[in-house]
Amino acid sequence: MIEIQRGEGPLVLGLPHTGTDLPEEVAARLNERGLAIADTDWHIHRLYDGLLDGVTTVRTPIHRYAIDVNRGPDDSSLYPGQNTTGLCPVTDFDGNPIYRTGEEPDAAEIEHRRERYHAPYHDALSAELQRVKDIHGVAVLYDCHSIRSWIPYLFDGKLSDLNIGTNAGQSCDPLVENCVDKICRSTQGYTSILNGRFKGGWTTRHYGRPFEGFHAIQMELAQSTYMTESAPWTYLPEKAGPTRTVLSEILQSLQTLALSGDLT
Repeated sequence: MIEIQRGEGPLVLGLPHTGTDLPEEVAARLNERGLAIADTDWHIHRLYDGLLDGVTTVRTPIHRYAIDVNRGPDDSSLYPGQNTTGLCPVTDFDGNPIYRTGEEPDAAEIEHRRERYHAPYHDALSAELQRVKDIHGVAVLYDCHSIRSWIPYLFDGKLSDLNIGTNAGQSCDPLVENCVDKICRSTQGYTSILNGRFKGGWTTRHYGRPFEGFHAIQMELAQSTYMTESAPWTYLPEKAGPTRTVLSEILQSLQTLALSGDLT
């Protein structure tokens, strides 16, 4: 079920939200809005494909409406006091219900989904991070995300193009954070922010243990940088091309840093 492409380099790309598969028992309970699966990280696996030789990728095909693998298994809020969605979301990013009335998952169903879909993803991700660390003495998890640039329910105003999350510097060595931030800030035509509205999800916070040689960083892209932000969610090569160039520079630079020995 979990899609893994193994490389021998020190970088692992996490792809938690690109999947569009809905298990039958979940789809049968969603309303029309839920079945539209609008809150997908559309085309992210395509956007990153081929940008770095030797990179490892870990992807789940299951949609976040079934279970969000970037939320903690205890479903604690990543952003207390702010609107967000949970482990098994019951609303979309605009705050609208996604289930038919009375069909929301109960605690037993949530636990079933956690065991069936959440745990295998993290078992695979953990194993791949350990594998590349055994090779290089260090592993860098780069968690790949995207979201619409205008979502008033979640944040005010227009989102920056490139949103870097390191859990306020706790999930990686400062060299990793500075490497990505410098590239983003110096790239013309793009806006960027470090630890703004998106500071890194559970994945970044859980796996980022720089004192043990595991470094994690999240990139939340505004979808306007590579696609249309409304159905049918069209990939736009003329926009995606320049964005891929930026992302390639980031990944290449992170790999060079990881191989330099400065992080071990």
